[in-house]
Amino acid sequence: MRAVDIIIKKRDKGELTREEIRFFINGVATGKIPDYQSAAWAMAVLLNGMTPREVTDLTLAMAQSGEVLDMSDVVKIAVDKHSTGGVGDKTTLVVLPAVAACGLPVGKMSGRGLGFSGGTLDKLESIPGYRVDLTTEEFEKQLKEIGCVLCGQSKDLAPADGKLYALRDVTGTVQSIPLIASSVMSKKIAGGAHAVLLDVKVGNGAFMSNLEEARELAGLMVKIGELAGRKVVTLLSDMNQPLGCAVGNALEVREAIDTLHDGGPADFREHCLHVSAHMLVLGEVTNSLVEARHLAEKSLADGSAFDKFRQLVQAQDGDVSFVDDPDKLPKASLIEVVPAPESGYLEQVQARIIGEASVELGAGRAKKGDPIDHAVGFVIHHKVGERVEKGQPLFTVHANDAKKGDAAKKAVLSAHVFDKIPVPPLPLFYE
Repeated sequence: MRAVDIIIKKRDKGELTREEIRFFINGVATGKIPDYQSAAWAMAVLLNGMTPREVTDLTLAMAQSGEVLDMSDVVKIAVDKHSTGGVGDKTTLVVLPAVAACGLPVGKMSGRGLGFSGGTLDKLESIPGYRVDLTTEEFEKQLKEIGCVLCGQSKDLAPADGKLYALRDVTGTVQSIPLIASSVMSKKIAGGAHAVLLDVKVGNGAFMSNLEEARELAGLMVKIGELAGRKVVTLLSDMNQPLGCAVGNALEVREAIDTLHDGGPADFREHCLHVSAHMLVLGEVTNSLVEARHLAEKSLADGSAFDKFRQLVQAQDGDVSFVDDPDKLPKASLIEVVPAPESGYLEQVQARIIGEASVELGAGRAKKGDPIDHAVGFVIHHKVGERVEKGQPLFTVHANDAKKGDAAKKAVLSAHVFDKIPVPPLPLFYE
């Protein structure tokens, strides 16, 4: 069997056998198949798709390309969450400690930024010393001791996915539904999750631009979960505008800390509480979403969620003084408040344009291995549907390069579209 024949077969819209998929994925994991062939195959999948059977085989092949954890000896029920990525989506930084503070242990392996979508690990590394690389033994020990782990994908878990994930980011293949579904679910299966809450983003700032695509992806991941014997619940949430106000690594960490102190932007707080409630029901802490939400609200109000975040950072060697005093987090040298150019109702605050502008500032990667500037980004002051007066602060740019800052300012101004008549606000969740 040869990799090039498998690439050609998928290029010509053929259906790959289980054996061909296993051969290719094992080759990716072991390094026998080089990056350029992996990239060609990923593009063929993006253009021609895969059948549900192919996607399930791909998911299991990636999960089994390394170690598969069994969390049964560590926790009663292992619950995980995953977001398909968006702009300003720092939900995990609040949801994990909140849920863990309610008595449900959560061990999560997160990723880095993909395209214009920020990555949880990049955000966490705004905190000096925070260690994202844990061994399997460290992962299990920490989960048992403090009930909360947030780290990178272990090299031993779904290693094929780790390699494909990095390649997809820089080869224009992020949006492929089969590749997204198999990437997400292979990590969850390999990581030992018994139940998974999936937050599928919909809109111009998401990889799924419309509800039809989002439903397709959600249905595919639920089907994979069922075949693998996992409980899966999927939420479809809006990503036509940034979630919360902050876009950029250190800025988002600060906003997450504000929320853990029972503050934060209203939309972001509500999103976190909704996701937390579903996770607590999945984890059998309670069978009532109303009671689960009450528990999550209480964890923010009484400080136990923030305390759990502190424990998490400390356990993974992060400097907790940056959590206690977020003013110590990385700051940009150029901070400019941009006023509204006109009065009116905000019809659009286009998340994709803002996400792409943040990458240009240095908050994300243009190519594999690019360094991240943790200080740069934006604070978006208004939401779709709000009335804004001319001259009122519209957004704030945080930059470390004047030229990049000017270009970013123009881009984010163009992302704000005004209307003279009232505009309804966007929903947080669709279904």
